[in-house]
Amino acid sequence: MSHNMSHDSDTDQGTITPVAPSFQGSSTGTSTRAGSLKSSISNEKESAIIEVVPQRATLPEQLGSDLSRQIRHKYASSYRKIFGVIFTINLIVFLVFLITTRGNPNSRDIGSAASANLLVCILFRQEEFVNLVYEIFVLAPHSWPLAIRKRLAKVFHYGGCHSGAGTAAVVWYLLYTILATKEYIEDRRTDTLINIITSYIVISMFIVILTAAHPDLRRKYHDHFEAFHRFAGWTALLAFWTHNIASANVTARQWNASIGYVLVRSPNFWFIILTTSCTIASWSRLRHHTVYPEKLSDHATRLHFKYRGMNPFYGVKISDKPLTEWHAFATIPDVEPESGKINGFSVVVSNAGDWTKKQIMKPNERKLWIRGAPLHGLLYTSRLFRRIVVVATGSGIGPCLSLLFADVTPRRVLWSTRDPEKTYGPGVVNEVLRADPKAVIWNTNEKGYPDIVAETYQLVHELDAEAVFIISNPKVTEKVVFGMQTRGIPAYGAIFDS
Repeated sequence: MSHNMSHDSDTDQGTITPVAPSFQGSSTGTSTRAGSLKSSISNEKESAIIEVVPQRATLPEQLGSDLSRQIRHKYASSYRKIFGVIFTINLIVFLVFLITTRGNPNSRDIGSAASANLLVCILFRQEEFVNLVYEIFVLAPHSWPLAIRKRLAKVFHYGGCHSGAGTAAVVWYLLYTILATKEYIEDRRTDTLINIITSYIVISMFIVILTAAHPDLRRKYHDHFEAFHRFAGWTALLAFWTHNIASANVTARQWNASIGYVLVRSPNFWFIILTTSCTIASWSRLRHHTVYPEKLSDHATRLHFKYRGMNPFYGVKISDKPLTEWHAFATIPDVEPESGKINGFSVVVSNAGDWTKKQIMKPNERKLWIRGAPLHGLLYTSRLFRRIVVVATGSGIGPCLSLLFADVTPRRVLWSTRDPEKTYGPGVVNEVLRADPKAVIWNTNEKGYPDIVAETYQLVHELDAEAVFIISNPKVTEKVVFGMQTRGIPAYGAIFDS
């Protein structure tokens, strides 16, 4: 099924193609082009319907040289820029430590810097904090220049804060461990030895986490990465508490004070309390909820949850093995047909691996785990723009349904998929057409794969859109985002290794 309908626009943007109305009795008419009307005259009132067919837009040349495009739009991504800023700030702090201490920094100050970075790292994985950041960034009104709004929309690159602060924490803690080892060599006491042992456990766990998080290893061994990240993180947190108390004991002996006195005056102590609270806040909301599957085809299913309503622009983490793997999905509000009230939410799951295939093959009512609070995602930043183009391939339409339901920003939709009705059902297709009656639904089984950059640009041209949002696989996402950005059009797609 393919819906590639014309867009209502001014006549100077397209060709006027007249459509003759239907009359009772016989009628005659002549066909002409470009502004002429095909009319039918009868004894009844003469009338005509004019349909505007947009002209095909010529895809403009990419801006800049090939080298500058590669550097600006691929290597110097916002994610990497944020990572670099975090590291630069930490380097400046380190230089200040060196200057103020004349090359002999205090291990307690170094430890505090490590704890501060660890807190920032965890905060950018805490749902309420991330949602707050999103809410602040999307407050910018449409009256602000596009140059500002398009940069604010990159808030979804906040993963750069998580990885940048996390990496900096490892470097700081490695330096702390070196200084603590030096102190132990100079003062071999039991409390100093305990401090050293816990320090080595913490730094070992940090290195395991950092190594497993490398993009290449993460893609190749994703399930193992999750296990390493989670269990090494918990081990490091417990060891960090033990180390904190052991370190306070050493300081208490040096200050001739109580451990409690040292702890309440230690930034480390308060940082670790906040870090632990963020971790507990997420896992304390682990719940086993009933799911009602709606099998769409052998390739896709829609999982409905009724335990709470869900506003647009949120996502949840779902699992059937909560200690080993989690899968994030954008939610779609479920609405009662009669009242129009939201009475739950659903997620679209397509066959992309063992876990998703298992969910598709289980049509029976069952329970799945959900953890933490609902989280804003990439598409929430669409509120920053006056008009947008939404591009999806395959099951990427699932997250877009939430945006389409919200009906906040005028939009055009391009959805490329195989047999849309057969694969995802008429319900999903109707939801797309309800949000954009002129949506381009490209059936790849009938028409092959589209020139997705050209088709996207065509919709940008028709709508005079300010930005493009794409939900697809990594290859297509990169192609569309790069193809738009290098032509001066803001474009946003998911970050797959954040």
